[in-house]
Amino acid sequence: MDSIPILTVSRLVGLLKELVEDNFMQVMVSGEIGNFSAPASGHHYFTLKDDRHQLRAVMFRMHNRTLGFTPQSGMEVVVRGHMSLYAQRGELQLVVEHLQPCGLGSQQIALEQLRDRLAGEGLYDPSRKRSLPAFPTTIGVVTSATGAAIHDILNVLRRRGSGLRVLLYPVPVQGEGAAARIAEAINELNRHAQADVLIVGRGGGSPEDLWAFNEEPVARAIFASAIPIISAVGHEVDFTIADQVADLRAPTPSAAAELVVKERRELESHVDHLTLRLSRQMNSRLALLRERIAGLGRRLQGGLHRVVSSQRQVQELLRRVEAAMLVRRQEAATRLRIASGRLNSLSPLATLGRGYVIVTNAGKNTPIHDAAELEVGEGLHLRFCRGSAEAVITAVVPKSFQEKSLD
Repeated sequence: MDSIPILTVSRLVGLLKELVEDNFMQVMVSGEIGNFSAPASGHHYFTLKDDRHQLRAVMFRMHNRTLGFTPQSGMEVVVRGHMSLYAQRGELQLVVEHLQPCGLGSQQIALEQLRDRLAGEGLYDPSRKRSLPAFPTTIGVVTSATGAAIHDILNVLRRRGSGLRVLLYPVPVQGEGAAARIAEAINELNRHAQADVLIVGRGGGSPEDLWAFNEEPVARAIFASAIPIISAVGHEVDFTIADQVADLRAPTPSAAAELVVKERRELESHVDHLTLRLSRQMNSRLALLRERIAGLGRRLQGGLHRVVSSQRQVQELLRRVEAAMLVRRQEAATRLRIASGRLNSLSPLATLGRGYVIVTNAGKNTPIHDAAELEVGEGLHLRFCRGSAEAVITAVVPKSFQEKSLD
């Protein structure tokens, strides 16, 4: 023990780095890409694996910018590069300088075979896909209880769909057994039949993270569901078998929640639009009516002035008429007195009052004007001022004699 030198970790890592890099300056390696990542730095990070082992690999931006394609997990490739030791973590890594695909990876081949088989069975048939309910009241959600997806969904539903009931069936969304749990959740929600629509999905991730939604049990459960299903797996660039089988595919969980309340929002927007139009029309109508009432008020005020003026004119005319009638009545009364006086002076009764008598034939009642009309023994009727008498002619005196006698 005493003869073995004591090295620091850094010294040992440095010696290993020299050993690895000096002996593996140029290597060619074939394998399958896994856990591929392309962050904003522009570098590519992945694992290169076969059926037994895997090796970390990095392809820096200066080398991958010449690629005519973007590598993907599951792709079988041949790479050229050199081995290095990442000193900070003491990990071996393959620094890739050139990458060339050599066919699909086994996992990807299995996926494509499953896609083709399900398509042949009609699981993707557009004619069997159902429309979402226009106004759902209960939303079933199959996803992780701790992931970002459920929070995004709830935020959207709270903001856009107040009054909705959400049934969360928590499941693991990646890893071994996740597909079976997702399928079980879909079947259970259908058995209880409380939800109007289901959202099945998770947030984004690598293809390996999303793999549960590419498995056959999930596809079969979605196909057999009596409740319409929205698949919301990953981000817009991801497209799984679950997306193809579901009644509707949403690029993100948030978008799925938006689709659930779309009809409600459109109806609310339409009602708001109609309410605004009605309010504007009512306000316009009220303004017009107010203007008309104001105009009528002004006209009525002017009419009242004219009525008051007319009343004054009528009163003045009545006063004048009354005065004129009084004068005319007085004048008529005066003329009546004069006419009465004249009439009284010409009245036979007035003459009789002065001692005269009206003589008429007793039978004919004809006034006698000439004595020559009378005969001796003829009966006469005499009318005095007061009373009358009957007389008989005893003698008739001629006119000439009468005049002489009068003389």
